[in-house]
Amino acid sequence: MSQPPRHVSIIEVGPRDGLQSEPEILATATKIEFIRRAVDAGIRRLEVTSFVHPKRVPQMADAEDVIRGLPRKEGVIYIGLVLNRKGFDRAQATGIHEIGMAVVASDTYNQRNQGVPTAESVKAWVEIARAAKLAGVRANVMISSAFGCPFEGEVPVKRVLELVEQVMEGDPVELGLADSIGVGVPSQVRDLIGAVRDKAPGVPIRCHFHNTRNTGIANAQAALDAGVASLDASIGGIGGCPFAPAATGNIPTDDLLYLLDRSGVETGVSLERIIATSQWLIEQLGRGTPAMLPKAGIFPNVAEANRARLAS
Repeated sequence: MSQPPRHVSIIEVGPRDGLQSEPEILATATKIEFIRRAVDAGIRRLEVTSFVHPKRVPQMADAEDVIRGLPRKEGVIYIGLVLNRKGFDRAQATGIHEIGMAVVASDTYNQRNQGVPTAESVKAWVEIARAAKLAGVRANVMISSAFGCPFEGEVPVKRVLELVEQVMEGDPVELGLADSIGVGVPSQVRDLIGAVRDKAPGVPIRCHFHNTRNTGIANAQAALDAGVASLDASIGGIGGCPFAPAATGNIPTDDLLYLLDRSGVETGVSLERIIATSQWLIEQLGRGTPAMLPKAGIFPNVAEANRARLAS
């Protein structure tokens, strides 16, 4: 087991991975306000949109307009998801700081998600990564469904390691491991991270968990225990994947931040402001969200408030 990091970077994915699976299509100005609130809370890396065909993901049809309206703040990095060269060309034209590419560990899911076999996505990633480097754009890659596929079942570690070797040809700034449908458990997380570190020593690892089976926060802790210092999360816990059955939301930024704060891990993010943004998001969506902290409150603040009420 590695030494858990003292500082963790939370990558906010609510504006992209969160909203892409919600039935509502928020106005561009509302999306920009969502991002502004996250930045004001202290988030410094955000997935803000995806450059995909609007007919497949209509929630992301305004990608260029969102980028144009983003608040510019020193030290803040905005990430756009691309799945092919056409998407990268669109992203590059906006001047976005960083692009992310997803490569799915199983052919069936990659075909459903991206319209091509996994090998074709790997080939596209390497080409895109090289083009990004020439253009001065940061590029990261995520191996999706690394812990299990909704169509093919278990994903062997050997398969993930083969993909790690292939995608490293693109020299990513960061290598992501995603539990896209929320099937992983902590022991699996620790084992896979250890195997990936042996295969690609020195590359920064980022983890992306979903809470479909209520293991997301436990998996985040397992990743921390394995030395991972970058974790994806979504304010309110919104999101999922529109191409995977029953793939419910990401781990909530609210709940993850509470875990980190109480564990003495620094993030630079205000839990109070994140909860306020969750409550604002509930108003925009017109319904509740999965996050627990907006419902339960911050401890020990709730205890102090209850004590004051008892004393009055």
